[in-house]
Amino acid sequence: MMIVSPALVAIVAVVLYLLTSIKILAEYERGVIFRLGKLQAQPKGPGIILVLAPIDRMVRVSLRTVVLDVPPQDIITRDNVSVKVNAVVFFRVIDPRLAILEVENFHYATSQLAQTTLRSVLGQAELDDLLAERERLNQDLQRILDKQTDPWGVKVSAVEVKHVDLPADMQRAIAKQAEAEREKRAKIIHADGELSASEKLSQAAAVINREPLAITLRYLQTLTEISAEKNSTIIFPLPIDLLRVIRELGH
Repeated sequence: MMIVSPALVAIVAVVLYLLTSIKILAEYERGVIFRLGKLQAQPKGPGIILVLAPIDRMVRVSLRTVVLDVPPQDIITRDNVSVKVNAVVFFRVIDPRLAILEVENFHYATSQLAQTTLRSVLGQAELDDLLAERERLNQDLQRILDKQTDPWGVKVSAVEVKHVDLPADMQRAIAKQAEAEREKRAKIIHADGELSASEKLSQAAAVINREPLAITLRYLQTLTEISAEKNSTIIFPLPIDLLRVIRELGH
């Protein structure tokens, strides 16, 4: 029977303990260490660190940007229109210690805060602003969320409203409004064209009134255009002034 030396057992136990105490943190990870329940000064990592269990306890924290999808929220706008709005929030941990100490679950807390802030901010806007001023509302949401999550060591970098789901009757009303707006613009453009044409005609009439031969030259131009397009005989009343001009041109 082989007798195992107590020293060898101790050495093996120490080696196994050290191997289990070695932790590897990726470049985007930090380890928040609690030693006998007390927080250590600075987070550890990246690379190889030593966690002496059960004296030490490590909490891994990722520093990568998290894309949080906010589920659709029922919102009543300031002008009393009920809509469903969903959004996406981009945030990341900038202080791992605060993210562990100040809030139990920073991911869940940020999600709940994003939902309540979305309802609060968009509920103060009118429907037209919600549809047309989305960029400004995104900036307001980002600013408010970032201020509220700052004590948690969380930085909200962007908030984007993804989709606004309108009721069917409101969609029809908006479509009618858009159609009426297009008809209004078409009528304005047509009226501007009529006004411009009338001004040009008025100017032409003034020129003809000052130069009587201008109407005669216009007669001749019209005859030339008609004779080039139609192969037929045209009876066109000629004023005496036109005959005099033709005779003078013949001489």
